[in-house]
Amino acid sequence: MSESAMLRGIRERIDEIDEQLTGLFERRMSISLEAARAKADANLPVLDEAREQAVVERAVSRTRDDLRGEVTLLMRSIMALSREYQRPRLFHAEMPLLPPPRVSPVTNGQSVVCAFQGVPGAWSEQALIKLFPKAMRSQVEFFEDVFIAVKEKRADYGVVAIENSTTGAIGETYDLLRKYGCFIVGRTWMDIQQCLLAPPGVGLSDIREVLSHPEGFRQCGRFLRGRAWDLTACRNTAVAALEAAEDKSGRTAAIGSRRAAELNGLNVLAPDIMDSANNRTSFVVIAAEPEYDEKSDLISITFSTEHRAGALCETLMPFMAQGINLMRIESRPATPDKYRFFAEINGSILNPNVYATLRQASAACEYFEVIGCYGNS
Repeated sequence: MSESAMLRGIRERIDEIDEQLTGLFERRMSISLEAARAKADANLPVLDEAREQAVVERAVSRTRDDLRGEVTLLMRSIMALSREYQRPRLFHAEMPLLPPPRVSPVTNGQSVVCAFQGVPGAWSEQALIKLFPKAMRSQVEFFEDVFIAVKEKRADYGVVAIENSTTGAIGETYDLLRKYGCFIVGRTWMDIQQCLLAPPGVGLSDIREVLSHPEGFRQCGRFLRGRAWDLTACRNTAVAALEAAEDKSGRTAAIGSRRAAELNGLNVLAPDIMDSANNRTSFVVIAAEPEYDEKSDLISITFSTEHRAGALCETLMPFMAQGINLMRIESRPATPDKYRFFAEINGSILNPNVYATLRQASAACEYFEVIGCYGNS
């Protein structure tokens, strides 16, 4: 028998078993609906941990030793799928995940008031100019002030950094999104080209102190390594450039952008000093209310799960089952022993399949909220 004929025979046997498995799985899910109705009538929770543990132990006890781990995973997965199948059928009146769609000025070019943290020359100001070229710019002192200005309606929108391609997520943005209940309504990526800036007449050998935002130091770690310079953190790189320009000691430099150098009369002593030539930062537009339309193809969610094994997997399983791509997921501490998760999903909330999947994922969580549906600019 040829190798291809042998493989074909093996696959036919596998197909036969898969057909049996599918039929048995359909029967199991039908019976799980009966269980769902019984739980609803008795006002019982979907999850019964003691029952599930007993089911796993019984299955493992009948399994070959070399397959015990695989059977445990199989049974846990089947029961998780069963719960996901039951939960939507236990809900009746459901609140919408987001209000009806409305077009955002992010996409229609309307002139608005937009807040950013720092002073002219900040990377967030440059992202703002890219997103809102006609906007009235409102500069504030601290990151949190951007969210306060938006929440108090002193600004229509705010632009804040949320992720860097080298140093990762910016946790403060995630924390402030939930603290102030703001929504993400737009996003853009900026190429971050950090430079060493100094007042005219100051050379590399003169420098004793370098000013920058902590992210700037992290992005330029290799350049700074081994140099006997004091590193002083500032609120952002543009503030660092301003302070370096005002320093008359002749010993101070800053890490910042070429625009910050031009605005403050500084020289570029060393261009493009980042660790990565592909150093990019993602900036999001925040608003007090969600705004999205049919072009919005990214969704941000935040959620928390029960503190038990497999809880996060159950939340993510509906996305895997429907082939919906999670672009990234971050975790932030909510309490000393619990975490809140943030995830970005590739899809539109106006797509019925995506919406149903979000609803299914939410049923597996203790807390679930959509914090934005938007597109890249």
